[in-house]
Amino acid sequence: MSRDPGAELVDVLDDHGRPVATVTRREMRARRLPHGSPDKDVYPGRWDVAVGGVLAAGESFDEGARREVREELGVEIEPEPLFPLRWADEHTVVHGMVYRARHDGPFRLQPEEIVRGEFLALEAVAARAAREPFCPDGLAALVEYRRRPGGRQ
Repeated sequence: MSRDPGAELVDVLDDHGRPVATVTRREMRARRLPHGSPDKDVYPGRWDVAVGGVLAAGESFDEGARREVREELGVEIEPEPLFPLRWADEHTVVHGMVYRARHDGPFRLQPEEIVRGEFLALEAVAARAAREPFCPDGLAALVEYRRRPGGRQ
């Protein structure tokens, strides 16, 4: 990772999630360009139900998922791809992939991005989200996950 996260190169994606250009993360945010997934330069200080980040230029979703979990939680996982996610609001446009992974820890939370972590039952997440700020793209992924067979665990 570069010392200046805004200088990192990321792929800009078309409506089908295919790379069409490479720009700096700073330009991607400034121009609200569709990219490979969200990061903490949007929605800082909010709860998030997912590990995620912007894909490096040329990085696959699988590679990015493994790297982000290693960086944010300090563990190695083999992610199980579940479904693609396209999400947009006034701050960002995301083309992503939702994964499931299991790990018993111990976890080492990345202090630059994670203030604290908790394990909650899925029902408790909804209750907390009704009264505290959450990253909306993570909640959208959770809603879609729970809508699908096997996602009510």
